[in-house]
Amino acid sequence: MFILVIGLFVFLGVHSFRIVSEPGRAAVLRRLGEMRFKGSYSVLALIGLVLVVYGYGLARASEGSLYQPAPVLSHLALVLVPSAFILVVATYTPTGHIKRTVRHPMVLGVALWSLGHLLANGGTAEVVMFGAFFVWAVVDYLNAFSRPQPAFGLPQAKGDIVAIAGGLIASGIFLLGLHRWLIGVSPLA
Repeated sequence: MFILVIGLFVFLGVHSFRIVSEPGRAAVLRRLGEMRFKGSYSVLALIGLVLVVYGYGLARASEGSLYQPAPVLSHLALVLVPSAFILVVATYTPTGHIKRTVRHPMVLGVALWSLGHLLANGGTAEVVMFGAFFVWAVVDYLNAFSRPQPAFGLPQAKGDIVAIAGGLIASGIFLLGLHRWLIGVSPLA
């Protein structure tokens, strides 16, 4: 569990710079320059991600269970997680109504993804990992409203169509085998 917690601290810590101190982030960005800042940020995020993945695998092998989710909650996860995929894809598509309305689709997508997993899993490792991501996403999403709104162009249906289609295709790929291959558990079981 220790490696998982350190990984979460590094990964989410790097992603919390704006939450903790926007002026501090701006000062470091000025001092390092954009390329060195992004490079350092990326290396730290990658280290954190590797520790999260490795630590999660170790923690799952020796974990206990904090609660037994009701089956209906697992079914709810099958709605929340595909919705999260749609939001994450919307982050990278041309501006549609989804992106413009949500403002920060990636962060809201992480919140729905982690909430869905919390509802479907009661193991200690899952609660620690998905709980940390959920709390971070909620705090970051709320904090984002204190910053200037991202500059989006006029919404186009193309952005929404690509986000929905891409999110549903990615969800289908995960549901039909990729999740089982990566994690060892089928969400449909």
